[in-house]
Amino acid sequence: MSFASDVKNELARTEPEKSCCQLAEISGFLRVAGTANFAGGGKFGVTASTGDPAIARHYKRLIKKYFEVDPDLKIEEIELFGKERRYLLTVGHQDVGEEILRETGLLLVRQGKNYFTDGIFDGLIKSKCCKKSYLRGMFLGAGTVTDPRKSYHLEIACGTETLAKDLQKLINSFVDLSCKISHRRGKYIIYMKNSSYIRDTLAIMGAHSYVLDLDNTLIEKEMKEEAVRLTNCDNANMDRTLDAAQEQIEVINSLKKRGTYESLSPKLKEIAELRLANPEASLTQLGEMAEPPIKKSGVNNRIKRIFELARN
Repeated sequence: MSFASDVKNELARTEPEKSCCQLAEISGFLRVAGTANFAGGGKFGVTASTGDPAIARHYKRLIKKYFEVDPDLKIEEIELFGKERRYLLTVGHQDVGEEILRETGLLLVRQGKNYFTDGIFDGLIKSKCCKKSYLRGMFLGAGTVTDPRKSYHLEIACGTETLAKDLQKLINSFVDLSCKISHRRGKYIIYMKNSSYIRDTLAIMGAHSYVLDLDNTLIEKEMKEEAVRLTNCDNANMDRTLDAAQEQIEVINSLKKRGTYESLSPKLKEIAELRLANPEASLTQLGEMAEPPIKKSGVNNRIKRIFELARN
């Protein structure tokens, strides 16, 4: 299973305790995964669709618990990149179907006439706990999240721009959370790519085990990045050491060609010989090879004097 499926399976095991949170989660799910249909007599029914059996079982149980009606569950196979199963939850009872649409804010009345809304009904998300539940419902209905070992990306697809802006407002109402909107293939996509935002969003929705998984992944990535940085730093230092050593060797050889090498003092000649014999050694290592050993600053001073003699 994918990382997104695993996250959704954990969220589908989350049971809201408060009735207001139950309604908020059902509303969020139906807003992105539900459709209204005529049930006869001018009344409406409602059908919700999902490709995940765990999600279908979860909302069948939640709708039954809150509305005291048992939705019909059917399975259909559709041709979409091969055969794909869809799980359909349907409430066709005339009065209950319309009651669900009205309580979830999908169907309202204006000037004595029914009309379908395309945003989030404010009355459902007055409290923080209800906001969390509504967000969880929308994610289970139309959301996805990538494996953090590959990239950081969480998104929820919305059918209208109004819904996308309302969801953006809901998400941004949480402290230190932010998301953006993009338009793709006729859908308005709420998305975030910041690992901290994704972590906090998973925690808000209740996917706590995958918050820990994300934390571990972040730590592993930071350790790998630090190791690469140190390796690159060591390589750069080695390159600089080799470049400097090559320059020193060229200066010493130039003194030999001019016949002035033998005029060097014993101390300078000792360092020059050590450098010629150890072209990859650092100044500290050359100092340790000297008799008696000297510090890096002492080796550096002697090499500077060799350079001055070569220039003169």
